Amino acid sequence: MRIRGSDKLAEFAKAYDDARTALNSWQTAAEAGDWKNPADLKKTFASASFVEGKTVFNIGGNKYRLISVINYELKTVLVTHVLTHKQYDKDRWK
Repeated sequence: MRIRGSDKLAEFAKAYDDARTALNSWQTAAEAGDWKNPADLKKTFASASFVEGKTVFNIGGNKYRLISVINYELKTVLVTHVLTHKQYDKDRWK
């Protein structure tokens, strides 16, 4: 998969240094993914959730949330938000 919005990953890692390794691991796994549908994605990221047309990934042991839009046909993952769990719970990403 091609990752779009990876600048958001870098920005978040600057603010939350402890997220850097987990975000890098997520990016490596996502780039290696060849998902044709959400069921395929769940084989790689079992804890991923599908919320209102977006895919939400738990990052760093559920400490952070990565919100994305995935186009399975074009094989792209658009990162729209990277948030702390607390920010996600406040629905700031909507």
